[in-house]
Amino acid sequence: MKALAESYDKSKRYPLAEATALVKKTAKAKFDETVEIHVHLGIDAKKSEQTVRGTVVLPHGTGQSKKVAVIAKGEKVKEAQAAGADFIGDADLIEQIQKGWLDFDIMVATPDTMKDLTKVAKILGPRGLMPNPKSGTVTFDVERTVKELKAGRVEFKADAYGIIHSILGKASFAEDKLAQNAQAILDAVLAAKPASSKGQYIKSVSLACTMGPGVWVQTGDAGKKD
Repeated sequence: MKALAESYDKSKRYPLAEATALVKKTAKAKFDETVEIHVHLGIDAKKSEQTVRGTVVLPHGTGQSKKVAVIAKGEKVKEAQAAGADFIGDADLIEQIQKGWLDFDIMVATPDTMKDLTKVAKILGPRGLMPNPKSGTVTFDVERTVKELKAGRVEFKADAYGIIHSILGKASFAEDKLAQNAQAILDAVLAAKPASSKGQYIKSVSLACTMGPGVWVQTGDAGKKD
């Protein structure tokens, strides 16, 4: 880690394209490391009206295959099947969850099934698996939602310190693909700016791979279109 950190100027803020190139060079682990983006926002995270969250479909995906479970009824079951959902059901899936089954990464539910899902809210909630309208996982638009999730849709939300943490892709991705994924996230974060947020909105941006040091990005790139 020390050698990697000394291989570039850690105090410098790099253009997005240069930053993704540097991050790729720091990926020295024996596995395909995940590349992350961290965005520090100038918001008051304690104020609910300044909550920043949203979803974005990464143009080049995440490099990770997500298992999507769908709780739906009637015609929406066919939509889920057509979209490639991994698990589809209703009361039967809820019963499996009650017995301890959690072999999925994300769950989508139609609004008419949410009442039944409350039975397993205490199981799904702490694990971040409970469908939520704010994250777009409670919807009647099942086919589009499942396709987006399978294609690489990610959810972002500022934490208690006003920082957004999100995956960008894999270190094996080409530099331009990582940069385009990063730009997509930055554009979505800009679009989610709260009306009550004053002053500098994006204070800092950094990229890092799983086992590598962080690389600062020029914040002016946050609003730049390629």
